Amino acid sequence: MITHDLRVMADAMLDKKAQNVVGIDLRPLGTSITDHFMICNGDSTTNVNAIADNVIEKMRLEGRKPLRTQGMENNFWIILDYGDIVAHIFLTEYREFYRLEELWADAPQKVYKDRPASRRRSVKKEAEDVE
Repeated sequence: MITHDLRVMADAMLDKKAQNVVGIDLRPLGTSITDHFMICNGDSTTNVNAIADNVIEKMRLEGRKPLRTQGMENNFWIILDYGDIVAHIFLTEYREFYRLEELWADAPQKVYKDRPASRRRSVKKEAEDVE
């Protein structure tokens, strides 16, 4: 299920024109922070807010709600904590400054790209058939 949730989150980010969507698997490092980071950025505070709202909505449809959120009041760096996945949604200049991918460079990383809507539906259908 975690792979499905990561893809749902990535698609939600990409739906709102998130840039440079990257997943980081922290499990091999043995950290107690979380299992996965999902990181992306937007070029305006409006874009950052729209990305966060869409992630919250799409994850809610999957039966998940964030345990806590941070940064929604200024939209420079929004953190959505789902326990096993923590989403970091940055304003572009903040992402360039903090460079989380470099801090966690030893962890496996995956770049997520936008997919056609028809492919998204078939993956969701496949996931439903498995359950």
